Amino acid sequence: MTTNSRYIMFLFLLVLFVRCSPENPTESKIPTAANDFLVDTLATPKTVALFRNLQELTDTGVMFGHQDATAYGVGWWAEPGRSDVKEVCGDYPAVYGWDLGDIHEAENLDGANFNNMQIWIKEAYARGGIITISMHLDNPVSGGNAWDNSSAVSEILPNRPYHAQYINTLSKIASFLSNLKTSDGIYIPVILRPYHEHSQSWPWWGMESCTSEEFYSLWQMTVEYFRDEKEIHYLLYAISPQDINYKSQYFERYPGDDWVDILGLDYYSLHNSYNIIKLGEALDMLGKEAEQRGKIMALTEVGVNKITVGNWWTNYLLTAIKYSEYSRKTAWALVWRNYSTEHHFAPFPGHESEANFLNFYQNSFTIFESDLPEMYE
Repeated sequence: MTTNSRYIMFLFLLVLFVRCSPENPTESKIPTAANDFLVDTLATPKTVALFRNLQELTDTGVMFGHQDATAYGVGWWAEPGRSDVKEVCGDYPAVYGWDLGDIHEAENLDGANFNNMQIWIKEAYARGGIITISMHLDNPVSGGNAWDNSSAVSEILPNRPYHAQYINTLSKIASFLSNLKTSDGIYIPVILRPYHEHSQSWPWWGMESCTSEEFYSLWQMTVEYFRDEKEIHYLLYAISPQDINYKSQYFERYPGDDWVDILGLDYYSLHNSYNIIKLGEALDMLGKEAEQRGKIMALTEVGVNKITVGNWWTNYLLTAIKYSEYSRKTAWALVWRNYSTEHHFAPFPGHESEANFLNFYQNSFTIFESDLPEMYE
């Protein structure tokens, strides 16, 4: 090789090194593997494995999930190892729900300490559990809570007055997510469920507070911030309208297959026998759509406060999920939190539905934490 050739080769290698060198050396240590089916084509191998294993597990049964399961329960708060579900059936939920509302404070909107939350997430992951996170964020324009549905989305999009302020909130979420890793530096895959129940009117991102185009832009901006700017490559993105029964309703504000990994549904109308069939039909529709689109579908929230029907677990929830071949492909069903005797969605010792929940637990179709195969390999 001539001197000129060596010089040209040196310049080529130098340019290649500069272009490929990451701006954030810490994040560069996250192993990624290109894929062509997730929102994040550079998702970590464990995140890809989680998605694939979730798909396979839907042929076996439905995982049970519980919000804030190990943070508190009826009559106790932040006691290591405790869970109302575990105290009823002897097993932890397979899926754990958490929320990042009030991320700017020490505790989230339900009083769970964020530092403790990271510990509980790591413990669940170490046991093989699956993590989902929602975002009841304050209204970024008015300063009210998530239920303040005054106009905000149009003001936080790029080049709008409150954009930088909202990005500062997302940066706090990114910081929280960046700390979700094991002692040997392995990042914990998370199913992120931003802007849930967008089909309702209660949130500032709801259908009465922004146009469809504004919601699409908000969703895409959020994904691009975490995925592209912050290079967080261990997220699966779930969308979750509420109490939807028909395909046209479900996809009315759908940002597109390129932006969604999991077709979720929040359903809080399962309080009478008529809606068992309605939910079954909705899950049947979602199961078909998920299969056609290469997605996963799940009951991302479901339940009845205080569980006022004694046989609700087997005769309502499980019956709806097993309605058809496609409804049976529901990956998980997560019930909301247990806060008090007046606000709870899972049984606790002595609850009137305890015996029925044990039947639900013992059913071969339900999957709890000890039933899980290795989900991250």
